[in-house]
Amino acid sequence: MRTRTTGNDDHILARFYGKSSHFTDIPGTLYHDYNVKKGLRNEDGTGVRIGLTRISDVLGYSADEEGNVIPVEGELLYRGYSIRDMVRNRKGNFGYEEVCFLLLFGYLPSPAEFEDFKSCLSSRYDLPGGFLVSELLRDPGKNLMNQLQTATLKLYNYDGNPEDSDTYETFRKGFNLIAKFPSIGCYAYQAMQHFYNHNSLVIHYPKKEYSIAENILYMLREDGKFTEREANLLDAVLVIHADHGGGNNSTFTNVVIGSTGTDLYSAISGSIGSLKGPKHGGANINVAHMMSEVLECIDYSATDDEIREIVRRILNKDFFDRSGLVYGFGHAVYTISDPRAEILRSLSETLAAEKNCSEQFHFYHRFEDIVREMIHEKTKKPVPVNVDFYSGFVYKLLGIPDELYTPLFAIARVVGWVAHNIENKLYDGRIMRPATKYVGEAQDFVTMENR
Repeated sequence: MRTRTTGNDDHILARFYGKSSHFTDIPGTLYHDYNVKKGLRNEDGTGVRIGLTRISDVLGYSADEEGNVIPVEGELLYRGYSIRDMVRNRKGNFGYEEVCFLLLFGYLPSPAEFEDFKSCLSSRYDLPGGFLVSELLRDPGKNLMNQLQTATLKLYNYDGNPEDSDTYETFRKGFNLIAKFPSIGCYAYQAMQHFYNHNSLVIHYPKKEYSIAENILYMLREDGKFTEREANLLDAVLVIHADHGGGNNSTFTNVVIGSTGTDLYSAISGSIGSLKGPKHGGANINVAHMMSEVLECIDYSATDDEIREIVRRILNKDFFDRSGLVYGFGHAVYTISDPRAEILRSLSETLAAEKNCSEQFHFYHRFEDIVREMIHEKTKKPVPVNVDFYSGFVYKLLGIPDELYTPLFAIARVVGWVAHNIENKLYDGRIMRPATKYVGEAQDFVTMENR
């Protein structure tokens, strides 16, 4: 029996791939001819509505009587409450926990209810016995999103009845994941640093009295210390990342997978895989890397003209990744402003001043203004700075390593995934089954000896 050494036959696969024309023979005009919504988008770029929700709403444009899109200031609503009000009215560093309650149950908790909720959450901070050593420390990974995804699937084995997809059971399992994701993310990072970079292994067990934001900083830092303002800023980041409507890719992925009746661990794992992508949650890493390369060419004291020249090069595909994209700008829904970015811009300015980093903040703000001006000159349309631009700057101020930028997004967003999964089970229940239009040709089969 003949065998091949793994990898030595890649040239054969490449030859087959190169001969195939079936990957590129669907003309774009066919999408219009058959009224197929490419990328689940309408021809004006707006998203195709695929469901109803009462969990959150993303407002970025309106439409006139003829259906033309009209840009408006952006707004994000959680159960009808403005995200700005949720951030502004937080008590201490438990704003994220209050948002979790709101998204899951649909109303703001009373003081007594909130204390009970926080107690239930903190009692689930700890990982199952043996999980830390067996699943994280003994099997570190190079990518923390992959580790978070793998750990989610492994938690299936620690659930006494993992296949039960009843709505209450879905909530109970999801609530458990919300509590444990911070520890998994932080421990996966520590394991990676220890195994691949030979750094000392630092493991701090979460404190019951700490909020999720406080515990993340505590578990990440060797000395476990943080300031009140640092924890408050990270709490705000978690609040604004908790949900973003039912149409964003990772939430839609969760609902699609969940609609099959599969277990929640599989659905959440799918969402993590979606969020990892650079066109979704992974965009914050692209921003960080882009700005790092920008600052290798010009420093924080650069003139506006020097910034314009760098931006011109980016737009002309002559700088960074040559994509022509200025990462951190533009959004699928928001047209004029992204409320999440505005919140982070304001809060980061205060922390930057406290850390003697005001020069860096003002550089980011100038860069934002110049990019928006130049893109508007080119397209004649407004372009908002989005949440990814300032979230990377915030993480940098907090000393959070870039490997954790996207995992922190997942740690915050898991509550939204759980809430939408439950809502879909309650009010729809059917398997999601969109349709495609076949545009290939019918062919007569040719036997092997006649080919």
